[in-house]
Formats: sequence, C-alpha cells, structure tokens
Amino acid sequence: MKPILDETKPIFLQIKEQLEDSIISGSIKTGERVPSTNEFASYYKINPATAAKGINELVDESILYKRRGVGMFVTEDAKQILIEKRRQSFYKNYLLPLKNEAEKLQISQEELKEMVERLEQDDEN
Repeated sequence: MKPILDETKPIFLQIKEQLEDSIISGSIKTGERVPSTNEFASYYKINPATAAKGINELVDESILYKRRGVGMFVTEDAKQILIEKRRQSFYKNYLLPLKNEAEKLQISQEELKEMVERLEQDDEN
C-alpha cells in the first residue's frame, strides 16, 4: 500500500488504482487475496465504506471476486482485463491528443516516429 493518499482525486479511486497497479505489476498475482476494506480503512484511517467502494468497482469489472468469509481475490483474467482497459485509456488520453497537437504544429507522422525513436535512444543512454 502507498504510504499516503493525496487529495487530487477521490480516495476510493486511489485505492482502486493502487490495486490495479499492483495487479498489473505482478506484486499481487492471480488468485491472491487483496487487502480487505477493514485493512485499508485501518491503514489509511478512512471509513471502510470508502475502501469498499473502490474494491466493489473491481468486483463489478471482474478484476476481483469475493469468497464469503475469506476475502477478495484476483481473478484469472484480471491482469489482461486491466492491461486492455489501460491500453484503451492510453490511446484516448495520450495518443489522440498527441496526434492532434502534432497536426497543429505541422509535425508529420514520420517526424513523430523519429521523435519516439529518439526517446528510446535517450532511454538507452
């Protein structure tokens, strides 16, 4: 769990995103139990209903499943579902605005590709 929640977005969303990130990164694996609403509530000093809201959204999205009396667990397809969801979000939130801005600046597709390749080379150095 992240040590501190910030005030830029609702707490339940931060909990949800924290779990999503942990599943995508592999720090929480398929079939593993995730922290309970009470564990989140105790750790962050928040209302358990707030934590439950984020966790329940993941249940609704088939990322987590409930085992009565035991807890919440990561579904078999969770990682793939999350990656696909993030890819769609990446396209919509980053690539489309990038393309639109490039067009405004009269940057060709070829120049844009070269810029991306340059980023890769900079990362290697």
